[in-house]
Amino acid sequence: MPQLGADMSAGKLLGWRKRVGDRVQRGEIIADVETDKADIEVEVFAVGVIEKILIRPGEKVPVGTVLAIIQEEGRPAEAETPSAPQAMRGEPPPAAAAVPVRPIPVRPSVLTPGTPRLHISPVAKKLAADLGINPASIAGTGPGGRVTLEDVQKAAQIQPTPVAEPDRRARMRQAIAAAMARSKREIPHYYLSTTIDLSRAMEWLNQENLKRSVEDRLVYGVLLIKAVALALRQVPELNSIWSGEKALPCPDVHVGVAISLRGGGLIAPALHHTDRQTLDELMKNFRDLVQRARAGSLRSSELSDPTVTVTSLGEQGVEAVFGIIYPPQVALVGFGKVVERPWSAEGQIVSRPVITATLSADHRVSDGHRGGLFLSAVDRCLQEAEKL
Repeated sequence: MPQLGADMSAGKLLGWRKRVGDRVQRGEIIADVETDKADIEVEVFAVGVIEKILIRPGEKVPVGTVLAIIQEEGRPAEAETPSAPQAMRGEPPPAAAAVPVRPIPVRPSVLTPGTPRLHISPVAKKLAADLGINPASIAGTGPGGRVTLEDVQKAAQIQPTPVAEPDRRARMRQAIAAAMARSKREIPHYYLSTTIDLSRAMEWLNQENLKRSVEDRLVYGVLLIKAVALALRQVPELNSIWSGEKALPCPDVHVGVAISLRGGGLIAPALHHTDRQTLDELMKNFRDLVQRARAGSLRSSELSDPTVTVTSLGEQGVEAVFGIIYPPQVALVGFGKVVERPWSAEGQIVSRPVITATLSADHRVSDGHRGGLFLSAVDRCLQEAEKL
């Protein structure tokens, strides 16, 4: 059972997508897991053949419990114990640390060969079963035609309810509360803020979007995300994971983006290799991530991989947000709304669009001097938006 965030202690296995004897590839979806925040598609991080299924669908087990055994290609049956970095990516930790389980002799329930797999979120599938509706008869409106909870509700001609049902919403708030209480209890936060002139960035963005079709236009939020990712190259200690008694620098930049869910609550999945993506790629992947987060079709790596989180409350009219670090990360960057303010430029007072950028950082890993350098780097990147 993968660790999908610091606030997760256990998960329920909703179902297997593979059988014993099936060959799997790295990155392939192997199972669906229910957490307090969402239903997650669990990826496999090895190439090989499924040797044993250990946990039945419907069972709730602690994080670290071995769900299945995969015989990896090129390795003897006594496979090496996964390393700590693998566990951080969401792979199963050492079997010795897992809850003892016995192999299940029965084959998991999956589609038969040749049957097209229905794209439906686990929570939508459960509701359809409860209502006696065949999900194959429902036209999906989610990403890639995926059937969402709202699609099932509309098919049943009942009043749509928020995606997060009341009991899950309550569990989500409890999970968030536990993670944030732990963060404030264990992490010595320090906070910095700066005001950034966005006139150059907004002018470039407006001119760039005039060249594009409506569906290909960029939003200023992707400029902020890319600027953060590039600034982390200059202050790499903020792109770390706290493990035990020390910070482990992360070689890749995976920016977690805070996304509000329709039924309430928050989730912050990762945009992988954010610093290496073009703005077009980032825009496409950002839209896809938001859609799938709200449709309940995130992947396990998207929740286990973030190395830093960016949050923005500008749409809610907030001018500055000082967030709480999400462990085991060591920094969180916040942005408020873009506002017009008097600004001194070349000896004159002019009106400029500005934004407040904030940094919440772990004092065990960095200090105010390095944090200030980071915010300055974000500012510099946004002054040259054409280079992002």
